[in-house]
Amino acid sequence: MTMAAPSSTLQRIELPTGTLELRIDSGAAEVDELLGFAARANAKRGFLFLSKVLGKHWPASPRAMLAVHERLAATVPPVDGPVLFIAMAETAIGLGQGVFEAWLRAHPAQPALFLYTTRYRVGTGPLIEFAEAHSHAPRQFLHEPTDPALHALFMAARTVVMVDDEASTGNTFVNLAAACQRLNPGIERVHLATITNFMGPAAPGELDARFGLPATIGALVDGQFTFAQGPLPPDQGAAQRFEHDADRGASSAFGRLGIDHAVPAPTALATRLAGEFAPGSRVLVLGTGEFMHASTLLGAALQARGVDVVVQSTTRSPILTWGAVGHALTFPDNYGEGIANYLYN
Repeated sequence: MTMAAPSSTLQRIELPTGTLELRIDSGAAEVDELLGFAARANAKRGFLFLSKVLGKHWPASPRAMLAVHERLAATVPPVDGPVLFIAMAETAIGLGQGVFEAWLRAHPAQPALFLYTTRYRVGTGPLIEFAEAHSHAPRQFLHEPTDPALHALFMAARTVVMVDDEASTGNTFVNLAAACQRLNPGIERVHLATITNFMGPAAPGELDARFGLPATIGALVDGQFTFAQGPLPPDQGAAQRFEHDADRGASSAFGRLGIDHAVPAPTALATRLAGEFAPGSRVLVLGTGEFMHASTLLGAALQARGVDVVVQSTTRSPILTWGAVGHALTFPDNYGEGIANYLYN
């Protein structure tokens, strides 16, 4: 690890799977609010930067989540032409859709398209495949929009904004951007919006060369890390059984095939539910897997009506019970793939 700047903070975290050394160069004051550390049951990468404001592995306040969406949307530089927002499955899908909607509110006259990567086939249209090498389920897919207007918007996009909870190497972003450019050579620039950026201080100056076009990054926390692998965790079994022609009933309504507008908040449902909860009730709104954003919108609507609510989602990621993961439930997946799903904390 390089020498820390005078304003940097250093952390050394001893995990069951190895030693993580972390240097925070900016955003140190809110690291504890945004981030925890966990040990992954994954021999490819034995650690996890566990975000506390995603509503994924940690129950999160909808209000806090929406505030993060606004902050990350504000990092997108002024751009011309249509903008393509892509959220990274599975962890950052809700984050990406929230950033997209926050950006739309700030730029109502500018056309934009939201897509998210997925590990499911929807329909029979063409797929873009790319690799997330360190993932327990490394094959990711981006569906081309099948609606003619949305497909035209995809092909007209000049800027791609990729949203994830953290950037550690940037390789997955580069792989996805290259796949998008092969389909739409008119893409002119890339912006990365992440809660944490641990690619190191030299990364911003290297992005243009890595992407082959102008590229920027906006993050709430910046720094870098090293990880010394320790004992390998036990094999948790397959986290992905993708069959190219198998449509498992995954919804196309929330971004797998593209969406160009904000999802309406379920206000009538929230009003009815808020009237049914006993005074002082604590409520969990639980999404499943990639289906995250609707639960956030319902949670936010309940919170606006005075309900004590947190939002969370199930996941296919196997994480050890240690550190920021104090409790784990395991159960069969809800799409019939025959793989384990989990709910943490």
